[in-house]
Order: sequence, then structure tokens, then C-alpha cells
Amino acid sequence: MLPLALVVDDEPDICKLITLTLQRMDVNCHTAANLAEATRLLTENRYDFCLTDLRLPDGDGLQLVEHIQSGAHRDLPIAVITAHGNMDTAIKALKLGAFDFVSKPVDLERLRNLAQLALRLNRERDPQLSKSSEQLLLGEAPNMRKLREQIAKVARSDAPVYISGESGSGKELAARAIHAQGARADKPFVPINCGAIPAELMESEFFGHKKGSFTGAHKDKAGLLQSAQGGTLFLDEVADLPLDMQVKLLRAIQEKRIRPIGASQETPIDVRILSATHKDLAKEVNEGRFRSDLYYRINVIEISTPPLRERIEDIPLLVDAIMQRIAKSSGEIPPGITTDAMQALQAYPFPGNVRQLENILERAFTLCEQQEIRCEDLFLERDEKPQEREAFSTAIESEILSEHQPENTNRFDPSQYKSLDEFLQDIEKEAIESALTKTRWNRTAAAQKLGISFRSLRYRLKKLGLET
Repeated sequence: MLPLALVVDDEPDICKLITLTLQRMDVNCHTAANLAEATRLLTENRYDFCLTDLRLPDGDGLQLVEHIQSGAHRDLPIAVITAHGNMDTAIKALKLGAFDFVSKPVDLERLRNLAQLALRLNRERDPQLSKSSEQLLLGEAPNMRKLREQIAKVARSDAPVYISGESGSGKELAARAIHAQGARADKPFVPINCGAIPAELMESEFFGHKKGSFTGAHKDKAGLLQSAQGGTLFLDEVADLPLDMQVKLLRAIQEKRIRPIGASQETPIDVRILSATHKDLAKEVNEGRFRSDLYYRINVIEISTPPLRERIEDIPLLVDAIMQRIAKSSGEIPPGITTDAMQALQAYPFPGNVRQLENILERAFTLCEQQEIRCEDLFLERDEKPQEREAFSTAIESEILSEHQPENTNRFDPSQYKSLDEFLQDIEKEAIESALTKTRWNRTAAAQKLGISFRSLRYRLKKLGLET
């Protein structure tokens, strides 16, 4: 049976154009000229997709969006037709639950892409894909269940989603879950850390460039928006975008077109935009560091990832999953964890959230003996406390390096490092390289010299990229 669409517009020419376009896609159509007729048809038929104009003789399309979202048709994807440039109304429709929008005069290629996405939402999902997407965000705490429910809902839309939350709380995992459960799941998911791209390369990275457009442009290069064509672009740390780049990105999102550097023509794009930052984006707007028009464009729907300290009941589940992954990557059996160690983890505030838990467990895995992680293997009382960081780091440096390079024990300056883990990693690497050199790369002898197990040394070598 062919899909069935409902087209609502009081202009016969528009209805005919849309109907002919959809029929060429093997989609049957019913048309309605007003809100009352559309409501009646919805009670008599089961539709796969609805497209409505915003201005109707007896009401507007927003009322139809609300009617569909509040009734028995809430799973029906509905898109709205807006006047060109009327972004405020389009965004309002998206906030009410519209799947997407298309502007007048209707771009037929844009209409076809929109219809294809809407119809994909009603196809039977791959059970394995759905299961894997749910496993991206582990946890049975109420706030995690709510998050998964929100993700399942926004995945049925193509509206931009802004994901707020603290560093390490799983914002990218939430974005991947939205992509995996949505209509674009079989297309690319392209994540980009906006704060990691040098300002002078940002336009080229986002929009691409043509050969010879600037010094060093030896060949054509597709930008990130082109790489995500048909799929999802995830803008992590979006608050770090420079203001001039914010203007260009806003235009690309609104016009759904980009112009690569050096190109004479614009290129159409079809991507869904998800964004995130650990900063307070509304505050960034108020203080003039982030454009309000871009903020309202990317923040059509907002969801928040909860910090780990607000779902401590999930820590045992997370510990088990993380330890299984660490052990598998090193070819080892996962160690157990004592009751005291688990209680200590559940009592810890975790300012770095799940990412910090992963780092703590990786370190504990290398330090533990006899296949058991104890409290002393976690170093929680010292982890990420700035007032103790320098003293602790100095003690570690003295303990590990004094035998190897005593004349250089003061060369590590903790203030130069972003985190304790980064600081300790440099010390570890130096000490291991020194021990291996002195033992002529006899790993067993080097492990004994360092006072750690052979398993711990092998895991550290892999983690630090010292394997040969």
C-alpha cells in the first residue's frame, strides 16, 4: 500500500504542485482547503505525513499542529509552509511539535527531502539499532528515564536541539541517541568541537573550499556541513564559535545553503543541527558573546543531561559497563570491586561526571592487585581537588621519578596542566620510558622496577601509546 499524505492549503495551485510532487514519489494525497476539513479528514483516514499552510481561512496551521500533537495522531509527522523569511513563526511551529517547515515559494527539492524524512519515521525500525541507541545512555534513575523519553520524542522531529549539561555528563551520547532513533539514522553523524578549530580555518572546515582559493588549498575540500549531508551535524561547545562565524552559520542553517570558499555558486545542504555546550548559553547571549538570533535558531528544543551526582543509583551499573569495556580492550578479565570502594564512589560528587568516573576506573584498573579494586586504588580523596593537586602531584613525581632522573624532579609544573589526569599521564609516560630504557625494554623487569604488575604495565603502554 502506498503512503498517504494530507495537504492543507487554500490555494489550489499550491495544493496541485505539492500533490504532483508527492505523487511522483509514489505518495497518494488528500487535500483540504481549511482547518475544519483537515480535522474531519484526520478522523476518517490514517495518514503517514501532513503538510499545512500557516494561513487558513478558518484558523492557522499552528492550531492544526496543536490538534495533532494533543490527540490520537501525535505520531503523525506534520510540517508547515511558512512565508519566506518568517522564521519566528516557523520556530514557533517547531516548538509546538511540527516535524519541519518549508518556505514559500516552495522549493521542490527541499519538499522531496522533507517528505522522505517524514516517511522514514513511520518505517519499522531495526530492533538492533534501536537497542544500541538506548544503550548509549545507561541508567535507570528517574532523570535518566526522563532523558531517554525526551530523546525518543525529539528524534521524531527534524527540529534543531540544544543539549545543555555539565562537562562529562554525556551530551554527545545524547546527540548520538537522537540521531540513531531519528529518520537520518542511516546517514552520517558528524561531531565537531567548535572550540578546537583555529579561527583562521573555521570557515574552510565548516563550508569547505575550492582548489586554489587560498594558499595551501591544493585541492577541493568538502566542509563538515557537506560531510553530514542527509545526516546530523553535532556542534559541541557551540558557545566557543567566534561572532563572525556565528553569522555565517546562522545563514547556512536558515537558507539551507552554503558557499565553499572560492566557489561561484551556493550548494544546497540537508542536515539536522544538534548543538551543546557546558556553558550557560543564555548568559553568553546576555553578555554579548553569542548572537541571540543564532541562539533562538539552535535552541528550538532544549534537553538537559543530568550530572552524575544526581543519579548515584546508576553508579554500580556504570561501573560494571566501564570495567567490562576497559578489560575487553586490554584482553583481561574485569576485576571485582569491594563494597567499600563502591560506597566511596557513590558518596563522591564527581565534578567531572561520567568522564571522570571512567578516568578513575581506568587508573584503578592499572593499580589494583589480585583482581579487586579497593578504596585506596581509587584516590578519590585526592581526585580533582585543586587545593591538594600540587602536593599530591609532587608526591607522585617524587615517588616515581626520584630513582630515574632525580636531577629533573622539579621540571613538572602542575599549573600548566588542565587536569590531574593529564599531569599524571605525563609523569607516568616519563617514568615508564625510563624504566624500559634501563631494562632494555624487558617489560617484566620494567614492571618490577616500577613496582606494578605486568598486566598494569601492559595496559599503561597501550593507553599511553608506547606499544611497539
